[in-house]
Amino acid sequence: MSLTIEALLGMYRTMVRIRAFEERVDDLMMKGLIHGTTHLYIGMEAVATGVCSALKPEDYIASNHRGHGHCIAKGADLNRMMAELLGKATGYCKGKGGSMHIADLERGNLGATGIVGSGIPVATGAALAISMRKEAKVVACFFGDGAANNGAFHESLNLAAIWKLPVIYVCENNQYAMSGPAREMFAIPRIAERGSAYGIPGATVDGNDVLAVHAAATESIRRARDGHGPSLLTCETYRWKGHSRSDANRYRSKEEIAAWQARCPIQRLRRYLEELDGLDARAAAAIEGDVRAEVEEAVQFAEKSPVPSLEGAEADLYA
Repeated sequence: MSLTIEALLGMYRTMVRIRAFEERVDDLMMKGLIHGTTHLYIGMEAVATGVCSALKPEDYIASNHRGHGHCIAKGADLNRMMAELLGKATGYCKGKGGSMHIADLERGNLGATGIVGSGIPVATGAALAISMRKEAKVVACFFGDGAANNGAFHESLNLAAIWKLPVIYVCENNQYAMSGPAREMFAIPRIAERGSAYGIPGATVDGNDVLAVHAAATESIRRARDGHGPSLLTCETYRWKGHSRSDANRYRSKEEIAAWQARCPIQRLRRYLEELDGLDARAAAAIEGDVRAEVEEAVQFAEKSPVPSLEGAEADLYA
């Protein structure tokens, strides 16, 4: 499926927006203005952008602890996202959820979670609901390579395969689960090979190439929407930062990080657009300027927003 220049520019803007948001979050964390921890999506922008650009607005996603990119790619309001990270009442979860628990049901984001692999059965349950209601929707489920060794992964894929549920399992293999390299955690060369054990398609794509991700996701989504069941899509990518704020990042060499940074997904799409005469230096600078202004506006919105009231501490809690 060919993409228009407008569609490609939309992808480019989304990736720049994710990068700018995460860089500002990193800055706010270092200044002590965001408490707790956060897991940055810097370097992985092509995965969320490629998958979500292939979805329809009414489709769903399920996210994980490294979920800011998914949330933004699905069309989230940056003001409400930043307010949530700063613990303000105007945030998506009224300041109670923080970085790892943003949900946006109006845009089909079923939510992020800090428990590794726990979004996989949530996505599978949502796909079951879609099937029972006979709706023409799909669910894209994002999780990391570490979650692919979780029992919920195997149980969910088996059930979804048997019932032919409309779900696309998107494994973001960023090469490290916490500080353990993925190459030491699997006895198979490609995580997507596990799909064959459940009788579903498994595909591996360059997760730093947004066009490759988009094409693979489009095929998996078409298959699911047509009633042929789930797919397992592994996107090979890399997180530039440590696992979380507390990660000193000493287990990776500077050379390894630099090699992956040279494969920056944003710069790759920019070069492609330049080859098509769809983007030049001035236009790229304008997009980046617009996005930076949007992120700063979100920071100001969050800083001016009120903190949650003590009286509402127990509201919206279910356990």
